[in-house]
Parts: sequence; C-alpha cells; structure tokens
Amino acid sequence: MPKTTQYASRESDGSGHIAWSTEENQIWSELYSRQIPLVKERACDEYIEGLRLLNLSENCIPQLPDINRVLLERTGWQTAEVPALIPFGEFFRLLANKQFPVATFIRSREEFDYLQEPDIFHEVFGHCPLLTNPAFAHFTHTYGKLGLAASKEDRIYLARLYWFTVEFGLVKAKNELKIYGGGILSSPGETIYSLDSDVPVRKPLTATDALRTPYRIDIMQPLYYILPEFDHLFELAEMDIMALVEKAKSLGLFAPLFEPKEKKAG
Repeated sequence: MPKTTQYASRESDGSGHIAWSTEENQIWSELYSRQIPLVKERACDEYIEGLRLLNLSENCIPQLPDINRVLLERTGWQTAEVPALIPFGEFFRLLANKQFPVATFIRSREEFDYLQEPDIFHEVFGHCPLLTNPAFAHFTHTYGKLGLAASKEDRIYLARLYWFTVEFGLVKAKNELKIYGGGILSSPGETIYSLDSDVPVRKPLTATDALRTPYRIDIMQPLYYILPEFDHLFELAEMDIMALVEKAKSLGLFAPLFEPKEKKAG
C-alpha cells in the first residue's frame, strides 16, 4: 500500500449519506457494467448470492447505510467510513469489531483500470458481497482479532495470509475453479487472468505456505492459492494461526516468483 495518496475521501452527512458527483457516479456505473458480466461467470456462488442480497445499484455509488442494513442482518457486520489510507493497527481494530473499512473515494479516470489504493469500488463491489456469508465473515473477524494483538513483525506474516485469501483467493467449487478474492473480483484484467492464463502457478492453500509467500501489489499475481471448498474458511479461522506464524518464521520465506520492483530514479 502506498504511503501517500492523491485521493481525499468524501465525508458523509449526519445520516451517513454522501453527495457523490455526477462524474463519480458515472465512473462507478462504468466500472460496474464492465465487471458484472465477468464475475457472474467466474465468481463463486457465495459471492453471487452476496451481490443479490446487497442489490448494489448499477447507476450510482451505493450508500453505506444501505449496505450496513443487509450486513447487520446477515452476519452482524457493518462498513466503516475511512480516509483513503489507514494504519495497519486501525485496520485490524476495525475488523476485530466487525467493521469493514471502506475508503469513501472513487478512482479517477486516469487510474480507471488500476490503482494501488483500495477505493470504494474495490471495497464495496470486491469485498462487501462476501461479508454476507458466515464463513467469510467469521474468518475476517478472527483475522482482525489476531492482527490487533500481534506484533509488528507478525502482522507482516498475517498480511500474506489475507492477501492470498481475502484479496486474491481462488476456490474449488463443483470441480471448477472460482474466484472469491476481492482484489481479483474488482479487476477485469485479473478476473480473466487468474482463471484463464497459463502463466501463474495455482496451488492448494495451506496456511503455512501462504504465510511464507512474498507478494507484490502492483502486478498480476504469479501465484494463487486454492481453497478446497468455501466453508474451509471456518476451519482456517479455527486453526492456531499464530502458532503457524511462528512455524513460518522458523522455515523462512519462499523465493519470490516475481522480479523486484524497480526503484524510481531520485
């Protein structure tokens, strides 16, 4: 995640509503209409059901109170309006309290296809549908509680587990590979690449392996981990994840499957 951002989050009024501009709503509409045909074919059933429950508008940016009503009824979760970038500690605190952080800005046209910061399209379209699902909600809540109590070093290991599940996870469903990671589901290029390309490695998920796997945020992923079934997230949440972090530290990291990021000339 970049340390600085060009974006400023919008503030809601007393009822939690944000007065989005015509252009901002148009960007949402174009992102939505481009992505929805892809995810309907490639996303897991649990995500599709979450989309149905949230009933997101295709024409304008959803208002968080409308999403909150559905999440609260289904899993006890809420969204939390946050600035464009928040510290790790605040991220874990929110998840530990069943609040999913949503940065209240939408990408510019200059970064229509890709941006490093998680904007409202990424958070709402990519992640919120699965927060209606008990297995996903329980895993995310458990992850938040672990991260809140963890050391700075251990949080880096935990971030890898989150990356390869919540952000870029695949799942086996009826002998087919489907997508559940929000980082994939909010990206048209990666939605196709993650399932169709013969470039990336795809491996069954083990928590220890995920904790040991380096990643880069600014490239198509060279590796995806596959859940054996969606409800395996319940089992994953009940593992002694912090003991697995210690095991991962003793074993060391895997060699990266990508080139180092080029440093900009100073």
